[in-house]
Amino acid sequence: MLYLDNSATTKIHSEVLETMLPYLREEYGNPSSKFYLLAENAKKAVSKAREQVAELLGCDADEVVFTSGATESNNMIIKGIADYYGRRTDVNKNMLTSKAEHPSVIETFNYLEKYDFQINYLDVDQFARVDIQKIKEAVVHDSPMLTSIMWGNNEIGSLNPIEDLSLVFEENGLFFHTDATQVVGKVPISLNKLKGVRLLSLSGHKIGGPKGVGAAIIRKQSKEIFTRLTPLLHGGGQENNYRSGTLAVHNIVGLGKAAELAHKNLYKNIKRLNDLEKYLTDIFKTNLGDKVKFNSDEKNKIPGLISLQFIGVNNELLLKKLSPFAALSSGSACSSSKPSHVLSAMGKSLEEVRQTVRITLSTDVNENQLELFREIK
Repeated sequence: MLYLDNSATTKIHSEVLETMLPYLREEYGNPSSKFYLLAENAKKAVSKAREQVAELLGCDADEVVFTSGATESNNMIIKGIADYYGRRTDVNKNMLTSKAEHPSVIETFNYLEKYDFQINYLDVDQFARVDIQKIKEAVVHDSPMLTSIMWGNNEIGSLNPIEDLSLVFEENGLFFHTDATQVVGKVPISLNKLKGVRLLSLSGHKIGGPKGVGAAIIRKQSKEIFTRLTPLLHGGGQENNYRSGTLAVHNIVGLGKAAELAHKNLYKNIKRLNDLEKYLTDIFKTNLGDKVKFNSDEKNKIPGLISLQFIGVNNELLLKKLSPFAALSSGSACSSSKPSHVLSAMGKSLEEVRQTVRITLSTDVNENQLELFREIK
């Protein structure tokens, strides 16, 4: 079967699996223990993984906080900032996000509305991008406690203007968080250059790592002072007291190796994904013509992610028909039971939503496999 649902999850790299196995077998120590070899080996492995993730993202290793994935990271950051600063009388309870965010961001903000936080959900354009001018106006007018705008959209692939947003929040000294889950390993990232991005989320299983591990990047205010937020998990004080609990060393090691490979192969992978995307879109344009309509922008997007409509065809029926041969999706795996709120926010009708399919490529795919789509009439 041809697997083309890589925005939902990716196949674990063989090198990642091999790196993990010793920590599921003989190297089973707890890195929070002291002195004996098993514990010290585990501690060193976690430290190395932290450095590998930091190198991929262009930040300091002690700014990497390991979590179970981006959903936890998003929740921890948004709720943590809200709780820590929301109790202060000198800070307003306004927050800012967009209508096209991942459910783990949207629903977390929905939750905070129950506790008197005022959330401004910004409209997006036809490609699910935010308007930088609207952000500037909201920042000046409301001074939001926290703003969360995703780096790259998980359904249609559009990239938001993160460099411009970073500058806005750096100049105004306000918290800015971005869910970068879909762009890590697919676009260059250097957080040391993006001073306004104070908080970032990612998942290991989107970059050839294992499921059940991710990271929250929590930038320091200075070399000595850490950003403050209320931990989502209290306990033993692991991860700079941001996230207590015994570390899943095998998964962390896997994330570290996946980050190392993503960093090493970044530009090669970007080129390969762009080449495959062009090959496949040319097939659709040549073979189906006006029977397909592309939702994705042709520029400023995640390489290898295509969102398109098969005109007059129900996407669920099409996916079922293709399922013995190819794995595709109708949108986000995290909200598969609901019509796409992203496409709706872009102004798409329910009919357009119901004929939309998302294809997400990987570098494992070859052009011969994509010839399958020439058979669609």
